Amino acid sequence: MKFKAILNRLTGLSCPVFGISWNPTESEITIATRIIRYLENKRVLFNPSEMESPTYCVKSTIQIREYLTSEMQNMNVDSKLFEYIKAMRIAARKFTDRMESKRDKNFLYNARHWDHWASWTFASALGEMRGTFGNMIAQIAAAYGLDIEDDLASIIPDSEQDNGTEK
Repeated sequence: MKFKAILNRLTGLSCPVFGISWNPTESEITIATRIIRYLENKRVLFNPSEMESPTYCVKSTIQIREYLTSEMQNMNVDSKLFEYIKAMRIAARKFTDRMESKRDKNFLYNARHWDHWASWTFASALGEMRGTFGNMIAQIAAAYGLDIEDDLASIIPDSEQDNGTEK
C-alpha cells in the first residue's frame, strides 16, 4: 500500500506529517524502514487466522517481541517511533501472555479445532494484537513516509469502513 493511501485511512494522527516543526532524523527513518520490512514477512500479522497454527503464532510473536526489543536499543526513548514500537511490543506480549496463561497440555492443539473454545480465545487475542499493530504501522508509515506491502497493510484500519461508509 502506498504512503498516500495509508494517510487517507488515518483519522486523528497524533504527530505532524512532515511538518515544519518536526522532521524525522535519518536514523529514525532507517530504523522505521527496517522494522516495517521485518514485519512485512511475519504472516502471523495478516494471514487468515484459520490458516495459522496457534503454536507457530506464539513462536513467531515471541520472535517479533525479541526483534522489537533489540531495535528499541537503538532509539531515543523520547521519540514517537519508540512509543509506536513499545505499543507493538506490549500487544505482542499481551498475546503471548493470553496464549500461555490458557496453556494446558492440549490448549494450543485444541485452538486449531475451530469448534473448540480455545479457538475463540486464540482468534480474539490474535485480532486484538493485529489491531494494535495495524494502528501503529499506520502511524509509522505516515510519520516516516513509508510504503507498506499489501499483505501487512491489510491490518491497517480503514476509517471509512470503520464508520460504516464505503469508499
